[in-house]
Amino acid sequence: MPSTTELPPATSRIPGRISVIIPAMNQQDFIGDTLASLARQRLKGRELEVLVVDDGSTDATAAIAAEFGARIPGLKIITHPANRGVSAARNTGLEAASGEFVVFLDPDDWFAPNHLAQLADGLEALDVDYVRCDHVRVTGGNRTLYRAPQANRNVVLDPADDISPIHTATMIDYPLVWAGMYRAEVLKSAAPRFNEELRTCEDRPWFWSLALNAKSYAVLNAHGIFYRRGLPGSLTQVFDDRQLDFLDAFAGILDMVLGDPAHEAHGPKALRQFLAISCHHLGRSAQFPPALRQSLRAGIAERLATIPRPLLDEGLAQIDAKRRKALTGLLPSAAAKGESK
Repeated sequence: MPSTTELPPATSRIPGRISVIIPAMNQQDFIGDTLASLARQRLKGRELEVLVVDDGSTDATAAIAAEFGARIPGLKIITHPANRGVSAARNTGLEAASGEFVVFLDPDDWFAPNHLAQLADGLEALDVDYVRCDHVRVTGGNRTLYRAPQANRNVVLDPADDISPIHTATMIDYPLVWAGMYRAEVLKSAAPRFNEELRTCEDRPWFWSLALNAKSYAVLNAHGIFYRRGLPGSLTQVFDDRQLDFLDAFAGILDMVLGDPAHEAHGPKALRQFLAISCHHLGRSAQFPPALRQSLRAGIAERLATIPRPLLDEGLAQIDAKRRKALTGLLPSAAAKGESK
């Protein structure tokens, strides 16, 4: 039977072992499909470790997962007695993982049978710190392939070089932690932990840290991850204060970039992301409760006020007039009047 207790941190890495970390909270309807896809993996002789972090579930998530103990010998179930959020669940999995390679998988998604072997083969052959891949979005009965925004495939790349340009989608705009495989030893220093204060948008600062600190990566022609969209209860369907965590996430990203002379050249890209996501939330804020809508506007205004004015002016000048007007309307009145001249 799989373990169901809080596990001690892993003390050594097993060469060739792949650790799959699954944060799960009340996923009884989907966790079976997710684990069945792992039981079907063809790993070419590699070991598989599956760490299901049951994050305070009140349904049958843990019991269903435990039923896969015979089919997945490397299955471990780690229990959070109370819900602590996806960042904490992933961090618990990272602390317990013993594999040379780490993969994240959401509890309502699944892998094609050759997916993990394909990622591991590419990571080993190219000898890079991590690899990224495409994915298939599943919305009801529809499946659509989404390609990672990097045309150069199966070659060694510098992750920092793929942060820019500002006006085009790059790999820093593809913050899907489950669309890839990572060397565990690299994560220790490059992107050690997820920010547990962030209930949403936790992936973006993690990827910024990885891109700035890792030395090499590659994008593979692989698309064996199936990502469910539009499920009831998804954060894209819920309007509460968790939607505002992007404010703190980007405050951290901008501090990370602008606080280090070696990285400040990436400030315009980080700002561009913040402005775009702010406008996205402002555009859908009519669906928010009034208090949340007010908090959103106040939070964006507060963050804008902390950005160096020359950088902010340049960033605002580069977006379209409609979005620029929406954001300048949140600035102090004198600054807004100046912008409109």
